Amino acid sequence: SFPTRRSSDLKEFHPKVSAILNLTPDHLNRHHTMENYAAMKLRITENQDSSDFCVLNADNPYTLAMGQGKLKPEVIWFSSHQSLREGFFLQGEEIVRAKNGKTETLLNIRRDMRLKGLCNVENVMAAIAMTEAAGVPMEKILKAVSEFKAVEHRIEYVDTLRGAEYYNDSKATNPDAAIQGIRAMDRPTVLIGGGYDKGGEFDEWIEAFDGKGKTLVLIGQTAERIAECARRHGFEHILMADDFSECMELCMKEAGPGDAVL
Repeated sequence: SFPTRRSSDLKEFHPKVSAILNLTPDHLNRHHTMENYAAMKLRITENQDSSDFCVLNADNPYTLAMGQGKLKPEVIWFSSHQSLREGFFLQGEEIVRAKNGKTETLLNIRRDMRLKGLCNVENVMAAIAMTEAAGVPMEKILKAVSEFKAVEHRIEYVDTLRGAEYYNDSKATNPDAAIQGIRAMDRPTVLIGGGYDKGGEFDEWIEAFDGKGKTLVLIGQTAERIAECARRHGFEHILMADDFSECMELCMKEAGPGDAVL
């Protein structure tokens, strides 16, 4: 396997509750294969024992395989796509907890959350699972969820200019995270993409536009690769920029009332 960097850091690290939310191709310029990348992620459980907990995504094939393997901590599952016998799952617009043969509705994602997007629903389920496992009363957990606003740089609403909503999603540094961003949009969207090349592919991101992608404004090292991929998928409305100032100028020209810029 690929040798770990600073592996000594894990000698004493023993979380009461750990979590691996999902696993998709990323940082392959460093880890080379998904098997190495998954093994590195799984090391968060290395010093845990049977009295500890690990929260895992039941919908992701890599984390599903982890939980079905020989993990020492007790696994707590969450899912946004299927009902679970044990764990937290999304049922319609409600987050439900299944435990000891009983189910309980915890919150409505539209009424009781300020966050946008399915990815944030999954994040909330994982956070509820982790904090409850750590001993926090559910009443306090749900109050915190209802009051929580989007963190900086992650589908963060910035402003409305000339009728177009602007969102800062610069935390989306790999295709999977960017997919969650465009899925959270409910209107025609001008997207800024590009940046450093970490070895990922862009097909699924382009496919996730699903008619919502209005214009693609590209910048940086991966601009040409993304443009080629977009054209292969029949998306032709592509603009190139030299810096972020030019990106914003182009976005302001492209985005009209009722649109979004991501």
